[in-house]
Amino acid sequence: MADMVHLIKLCVGAEKVEDLLEWQASRYGNGPAMHVTRMWPKRGDEILNGGSLYWVFKGAVLARQRVLELSEVMGADGIVRCAIVLDREVVRTEAMMRRPFQGWRYLAIDDAPRDLPKGRTREEALPRELSVALSEIGLR
Repeated sequence: MADMVHLIKLCVGAEKVEDLLEWQASRYGNGPAMHVTRMWPKRGDEILNGGSLYWVFKGAVLARQRVLELSEVMGADGIVRCAIVLDREVVRTEAMMRRPFQGWRYLAIDDAPRDLPKGRTREEALPRELSVALSEIGLR
């Protein structure tokens, strides 16, 4: 799918995927999960064409959730924001190191980590030096 792009975001306040799962269950029950953001993605059509939100935990991408919808929500301050509506299924991914950043970023399909096989709940991140070296030669 050439017309698809993902989002990537730090999972602030969570140290592991289980923290995200617990927070979303307590906040949204069985309904779809959401991430509300101030900025509306300009590439929304590409995101909605099968894109996911990749979550970064303590410097490593470890999971993703498929983006189902982008919708407007009104904040308590009267400002319209973008709700990124997410599938409740959290898919574990290969660990991929990411430096801290603010907000969300676009993530190209070719740059996204692969999903872990079903039933496998984790993969330890490579040592930072090895991850950087693999990145520099285009293998990660």
